[in-house]
Amino acid sequence: MRWPSWAVIALVVLWAAMPSLFTGYDPLAGVPAEKLQGPSAAHLFGTDAVGRDLFARVVHGSVHSLSGALVAVAVGLVLGTLLGLIAGSVRGVVDEIVMRVMDVLLSVPGLLLALTVIILLGPGTVHVALAVGVGSVASFARLARAEVVRVRRTDYVEAAFGSGGTFAGVLWRHVLPNSLGPVIALSALQFGVAILAISTLGFLGYGAEPPTPEWGLLIAEGRNYLATSWWLTTLPGAVVVAVVLAAGRISKEIR
Repeated sequence: MRWPSWAVIALVVLWAAMPSLFTGYDPLAGVPAEKLQGPSAAHLFGTDAVGRDLFARVVHGSVHSLSGALVAVAVGLVLGTLLGLIAGSVRGVVDEIVMRVMDVLLSVPGLLLALTVIILLGPGTVHVALAVGVGSVASFARLARAEVVRVRRTDYVEAAFGSGGTFAGVLWRHVLPNSLGPVIALSALQFGVAILAISTLGFLGYGAEPPTPEWGLLIAEGRNYLATSWWLTTLPGAVVVAVVLAAGRISKEIR
């Protein structure tokens, strides 16, 4: 059954949309006298080095991580699908040029490519999301092209052209809708990958600035206390892992 995966995603979406329903603590204000307290009924995820409730920071930080992942997936989906549609339908020299560029992008590790884009744009949550999105364009483009080539050869598409349909009209009405199934499944998978990549870049210091409660930054802030306060890194990390695994399982279900 896939309902636990959907439940995980639904929960973090609710965290992002209505954080006040899940915690009454301020994610930015702490009580120094309560610093580095372990998980308890009062503080589900414990407190950090300045006495801030860690669960509140994870809940409020979900909006930054999820919105960044959505932007990254949207960039990869739109640009990649457009490039794949053009390459798979026009073919010839255009197909060769687009696909060779995509091969170059695929040959570069995703994190290195994202770091290159961040160096050009500068750090920040939006720039990190754009960088991760650019890194996923090639995967979307190759999959979209393969589906467009497959659909382009079907009888009903040839019949649409034979009945007087324009090139753009047939692509929009017949080729694109029938090519999106696997691309949508890849979007669900890339959502989890984007969460992981954005958290990684946040951990490295390229994402949100402190004291913004972004998931990767929360893990980075707790690494100096790993020996004595394990919950500062383990619990936010467990949330990231749960979301990534849930997105992967949903992707398989869609496919």
